[in-house]
Amino acid sequence: MPHTPLRWTRKHLLTLEALSADELRFVLDTADSFKEVSTRSVKKVPALRGRVVVNCFFEDSTRTRTSFALAAQRLSADLIDFSEKGSSISKGETLIDTARNIEAMGVDIIVIRHPAAGAADLLARTVNCSVVNAGDGAHEHPTQGLLDLYTIRERFGKIEGLKVAIVGDIVNSRVARSNLWALTKMGAEVILVGPPTLLSKSFEALGARVHHNFDEVIGEVDVINMLRVQFERIKTSQFPTVREFTRLFGLNQERFARCKKNVFVMHPGPMNRGIEISSTIADGPQSGILKQVTNGLAVRMAVLYLVTHSG
Repeated sequence: MPHTPLRWTRKHLLTLEALSADELRFVLDTADSFKEVSTRSVKKVPALRGRVVVNCFFEDSTRTRTSFALAAQRLSADLIDFSEKGSSISKGETLIDTARNIEAMGVDIIVIRHPAAGAADLLARTVNCSVVNAGDGAHEHPTQGLLDLYTIRERFGKIEGLKVAIVGDIVNSRVARSNLWALTKMGAEVILVGPPTLLSKSFEALGARVHHNFDEVIGEVDVINMLRVQFERIKTSQFPTVREFTRLFGLNQERFARCKKNVFVMHPGPMNRGIEISSTIADGPQSGILKQVTNGLAVRMAVLYLVTHSG
């Protein structure tokens, strides 16, 4: 197995597609060192004291936005929370001009979530500060991919050799893409499952197995990552009825009974309970959903720290 690199050299985190297996391990190992901070009576370290982080979110978010805010605060950074509503963007200012004006205030990191794929990359080519992609359109969600990777490694002690099923609305999912890049680089087999309208065979070229029948693979996988049905992105022609989707691709008790005994269940949230996953499974002992939220904080602390200490 290749050695973990001795230092981190990336100023930005834009995509997991660009990261090597060594770099992925480096982030996970760094997150390990930050995880215990949340167990202290005083949940703070001075790693980013004097640095300024801007949360720049152009889409609704609870988990990711709050997680990045907490991560910055626990590293002792100053935090600015920016939203499109009430900003100059609502008056017609471009994303680039807004970012340049924010940077001119002495900002060190811009964390951006944007509905347009490539928005984070555009910013990184425009500003001098670090840029962290918190989700761009249906492209990638790098920190979600990293926290999923971290949670799987924590649960099994490894990633190599595991079979991971990612199930549901694949075509609209930035989480699926980040997970696919990260898991395959770390030696896992990724099986994408969904209806043909939401999962094309073209994903096979990215290294995944593609299945349109959940029941064919349910008994062979070690991890099941159920994706949220993104009703806000789905076109009516892509989607059967909700009842039909749940019947064919939902993780219900009958399906769960045919899984491996130690199967690990994940979900990036927010969940549509009773549609993609039943509540008894989501809240059950084989669910890692709340672990993902906890681990997301450590991973985002690691990312914010690393991009400001690159070189």
